[in-house]
Amino acid sequence: MNFIEELGINGHLQIAKLFPDGKEEIIFDDHNIIVSGMGVGLAYLFAGAGGNKVTEYQIDRVQIGVSGNSSLEVSTTYQLSGPLSSTTEYGTDSDIYAITSNQYVNGATLTNKTFLKIPHSKVTKVGNSSVRYTVVLDEEACNNITRGGSAAALNEIGLFMKNPTGAATEASILVAYRYFSNVIKTSDFSLIFRWTLNF
Repeated sequence: MNFIEELGINGHLQIAKLFPDGKEEIIFDDHNIIVSGMGVGLAYLFAGAGGNKVTEYQIDRVQIGVSGNSSLEVSTTYQLSGPLSSTTEYGTDSDIYAITSNQYVNGATLTNKTFLKIPHSKVTKVGNSSVRYTVVLDEEACNNITRGGSAAALNEIGLFMKNPTGAATEASILVAYRYFSNVIKTSDFSLIFRWTLNF
């Protein structure tokens, strides 16, 4: 049994397409993978060895990717296989808020990684020990993504803790991951991720 299993942390991800007429279609509904980055972040917190502000331990950002696969659904996954690589790919005409920052990966810091910020209004308590993070890719977000000249499907997502090491330049760490079936995102629908973590 690993540290995360001992703490009893687990989660669940639901993904839905939302159409302009208000119709919602659930396309994914399953557990997620809590990865070792959660243990790293919590170890920094409990030891008082990382960030000195509680906000640095908040899970407040995500990455969406296009190269996910089921082999990454293990606790030793440190990063997405093919994360979107620019704020432009996330969508400049969208209401979402993409940022470029550093990422802490297995003891190293990677620079110029792109994340979506999760608004505080989209983080809600849903039980005594459960928190739901809602990420909405609106109709203008993540459309027409290509790789190698061909349309690329969205098929992986990761949740990140803001800056648990307390690095002078934020370095976020992956704490949960999920691969899902391919979705070609278009302006015909919004894509909603409802990710619940149970502590």
